[in-house]
Amino acid sequence: MAKELKLMKGNQAIAEAAIRCGCDGYFGYPITPQSEVLEHLMAERPYLTTGMVVLQAESELASINMVYAGASCGKRVMTSSSSPGFSLMQEGLSYIAGAELPALCVNVVRGGPGLGTIQPSQSDYFQTTKGGGHGDYRLITLAPASVQEMYDFVELGFDLAFKYRNPVAILSDGVIGQVMEKVMVDDYKPRWTNEYIEKNCPWAATGHRSTGKHRIVTSLELEALKQEAINDRIQEKYRRCEAEDARYEAIQCEDAEYLIVAYGSAARIAMKTIELARAEGIKVGIVRPITLWPFPTKAVAEIGGRMKKILSVEMNAGQMIDDVKLAVGCKVPVEHFGRYGGVIPTPIEVLDALKKMVK
Repeated sequence: MAKELKLMKGNQAIAEAAIRCGCDGYFGYPITPQSEVLEHLMAERPYLTTGMVVLQAESELASINMVYAGASCGKRVMTSSSSPGFSLMQEGLSYIAGAELPALCVNVVRGGPGLGTIQPSQSDYFQTTKGGGHGDYRLITLAPASVQEMYDFVELGFDLAFKYRNPVAILSDGVIGQVMEKVMVDDYKPRWTNEYIEKNCPWAATGHRSTGKHRIVTSLELEALKQEAINDRIQEKYRRCEAEDARYEAIQCEDAEYLIVAYGSAARIAMKTIELARAEGIKVGIVRPITLWPFPTKAVAEIGGRMKKILSVEMNAGQMIDDVKLAVGCKVPVEHFGRYGGVIPTPIEVLDALKKMVK
């Protein structure tokens, strides 16, 4: 398959990947710092080339429910937003998870709480990885650390969404969304035909009557025991996802005595910290979770268990640190360093926190 090199922002890479991977529809609403996703789609007008529907909805509430409708028909549909808008989508995401439908939602995080700032943050970790809406559900969550991963994770997100019939989130931030880098893009892939969906998505409400059955898509079940059985099926699906699709990257951990755990933009910053620390004789490595849920618990436990101490580096007040502590238990001390409210930490600040921990 031919590749093409492009220079683009992370938000543009999301949009370009959607067009090229055969996405059927995007429904969204502009909000800084992710508005370029919708702007790029509108400028490219894929509905004239691939047939992809692009619609600016009247609100985030409308956009997530349009995604719900498209997903119920077996279509590859998605939305994107930033923190306050993502909050408005939580009820719809719970409905999509309860109906066991595949969908993709991108959150380019900004500082909060409240309306906060338009500057980058990682303060939506709890809301995304723990399932910010009501009920016992999870969002499979991918954390890109580059513009290339912003592009790659769109198709991966759809693959995981359909594999587990569950919504998938790409949890980015304003740094990755706005930074411009080189990206290798793929050839255009065809959208699925209705015949393909009818054959491969037997749960979808396609309008076809080949099975002789009406397909009802809903997350409503009034009988408690039946609802419990649905939850049992969903939880079993999540256990399978934890076993098969927890992803991470380990860098310079072989001889390390100390470990940094960081994702996304914080991981990029921490990579420079590792370079500076090793120049001063501090042996430190990094584990970068690629899936925030399922969290790479086994990898953090195995690698972290060999360390003297662990530093969780986050652009928030300390959210991922809970998962790091659960992974290593009481065997290894875990400390946190973070800046929040939209402030981006520097490699030197992370190095100073690492030195304090090492003492």
